[in-house]
Amino acid sequence: MSINVLVIDDSAVMRAMVLKSLQMGGVTLSAVHQAANGSDGLAILRQHWVDLVLLDISMPFMRGDEMLEHMRADPELAATAVIVVSSERGTERVARMQELGAVHLPKPFTPEQLRDVVREITGVRP
Repeated sequence: MSINVLVIDDSAVMRAMVLKSLQMGGVTLSAVHQAANGSDGLAILRQHWVDLVLLDISMPFMRGDEMLEHMRADPELAATAVIVVSSERGTERVARMQELGAVHLPKPFTPEQLRDVVREITGVRP
């Protein structure tokens, strides 16, 4: 089964690495969307069905934790699966995002680690 993903990171290189890791891990992708900040990410979520958001924390215009708070406050987006892909560890922002139901996957990670987290939170078996 394939999934629709949205990768949000201010680094185009990191977005490409996340997508490549998904593919290398055997995750079958259907629609792929990308955004460079949380504000643009929210706009995409309001226009397209997305099964999974892969979200960085530190970005301009709207940080990942701010975006996740907006998502959880919106009944149409509240249940969307979110993986926080960030090099931040043990910060208050990471803890807050986990309280809001996101799973934290610290950078760097392997394609297999990413695949396993995707399986865990979406129930989709690539």
